[in-house]
Amino acid sequence: MNIGCHISIAEGIFKAPQRATELGAECFQIFTRSPQGGKATQLTSEIIEKFSTEIKKNKLKNFVIHAPYYINFASKNNRIRYGSISAIRQELETGSLLKAQFVITHLGTTKDLGKELALQKTIEMLKKTLANYQGTTKLLLENSAGAGGIIGSDFQELAQIIKGVNNPSIAGICLDTQHSFASGYDWRDFKKTLKKIDAEIGLEKIKIIHANDSLTEYNSKKDRHAHIGKGLIGLEPFQKIITLAKEKDIDIILETSPDQVAEDILTLKKLRKNSS
Repeated sequence: MNIGCHISIAEGIFKAPQRATELGAECFQIFTRSPQGGKATQLTSEIIEKFSTEIKKNKLKNFVIHAPYYINFASKNNRIRYGSISAIRQELETGSLLKAQFVITHLGTTKDLGKELALQKTIEMLKKTLANYQGTTKLLLENSAGAGGIIGSDFQELAQIIKGVNNPSIAGICLDTQHSFASGYDWRDFKKTLKKIDAEIGLEKIKIIHANDSLTEYNSKKDRHAHIGKGLIGLEPFQKIITLAKEKDIDIILETSPDQVAEDILTLKKLRKNSS
């Protein structure tokens, strides 16, 4: 398994691999556009080739794309729903051109339609998103911290959606440690939490882990990341999370603030070295 972090694509997407290496990352995550909106990065054959060259030069193993934050497959607004389809399909096609392993996305909120209808609409929209998709990059659904009816605050919801869409282009989930802690999965009781996740969706569905400590308390429903070992999850659970990732060959991506992310990478590498 590889350890990496989120990387800026300022001044060009091909700058990301070198930035990742400078931070000590073995894999990395990027946005291909502004996370709040805007057009996707325009890729020329020269940009694609330059990016590929930089990946090889920096000996990076894998990279993933994070979809923009405005995705909402359960909006009552047609423009937002179909805009979400378009954005995710574009990200998957871009990922395939760049040879990204996964596109990671949140799904939206239940507040417009209510939970049951929102989940049905999300399944319907994801089916449309993936219709006739032939690319190599797979889609991962990310769990949420649970504020404001955000879809995916428990893994049963994600399991229901994946089963409902029933498309191999959805490879599984990205498990965010902080989001899960905030939505009622206590990593300090590691065995119980792992058993619960396995029962709800199956550990084999975890394809990427977003490793983030938590600034907010257990079950807070708030999305607030902290540096590893400096939040309320604490260092000990991350030793167990790293051991699990190593056993299952799951890459880990940090989404902590850039000021200390290199230190977080080093911390996780030390935990990996100590893992049984």
